[in-house]
Amino acid sequence: MPGPDATAPQGAMTAVEVTAPGAVRLIEADLPRPGPGQMRVRLEGCGVCASNLGPWSGPEWQQFPLEPGALGHEGWGIVEALGEGAEGFPVGSRVAFQGMHSFASHDIADPALTVALPEALAGQPVPAEPLGCAMNIFRRAQVRPGQTVVIIGIGFLGALLTQLCAQAGARVIAISRREESLALARRMGAAETVPMHDHWEIIEALRGLTDGRFADVVIEAVGKQWPLDLAAELTAEGGRLVIAGYHQDGPRQVNMQLWNWRGFDAVNAHERDPAVVRQGMEDAVTAWAEGRIDPAPLFTHDFAPEQLDAALDATRDKPEGFVKALIRFGGVEGEAR
Repeated sequence: MPGPDATAPQGAMTAVEVTAPGAVRLIEADLPRPGPGQMRVRLEGCGVCASNLGPWSGPEWQQFPLEPGALGHEGWGIVEALGEGAEGFPVGSRVAFQGMHSFASHDIADPALTVALPEALAGQPVPAEPLGCAMNIFRRAQVRPGQTVVIIGIGFLGALLTQLCAQAGARVIAISRREESLALARRMGAAETVPMHDHWEIIEALRGLTDGRFADVVIEAVGKQWPLDLAAELTAEGGRLVIAGYHQDGPRQVNMQLWNWRGFDAVNAHERDPAVVRQGMEDAVTAWAEGRIDPAPLFTHDFAPEQLDAALDATRDKPEGFVKALIRFGGVEGEAR
């Protein structure tokens, strides 16, 4: 059955519109009307994803302005209206979802990509989509107790994966450029850390830390050519190379001679099946509610909607103390927590 206002006059919402590379404006737009099987969610907030940086930089293929709220896909909030036949989430439910236009006060959600938020997470910002990515990458990595796991790139995703792998009983070696990122990895359970400065020095450091065997599992979480090259060099014979980085700036080359010789499994840990995406989000929400993960300290910077440009720039430039930015609907003033 439709929600109470699904067929009412549209009304208005606020949304952020990316008008040009590096430029945004806050606009008013018509409230979106949920279609059959859909829901409208009044957003509490939305995470800012590194995948937003490609369109934000203004590549030749990107046309501007973007649609109101576009790029935002890590939303959470309250179900406000139901389209005909929408099931599973009554009006008033607090949910997280993978959307398409969640840099706005309202967005349309597909129940197949939505999860209910338990009372244990009341008051918490819950961008479940990237949390679900971490859970699905961890599942695909098949980490076992006693293994050595190398994680290259300690941002939001790498930090969560460090926590998950350490809790699974693995010895985690974290590699990242910034000392504060390495310190974060140690807080999340990394046994050793290696600065990501010189290619051959890193290889020799790992050779020494693993008695020449290298790592059972290597998770590349940067999305650039050099970290991918490095990841292959650090993967043991018969090991597993997990590509978690989002490679969005062009083709990649691989050293197939090395890949053949090492005989490792290469896993592209990016999920597109909606059922798998939703399961990852559900697993993450459950793990957080039960205290098995704690992503809250990784949400380091809050921004108001009209400050999306500053949030995206921070995601690109990583100022001191930065891990992940959130857009919050409700008077936030762009401060670090």
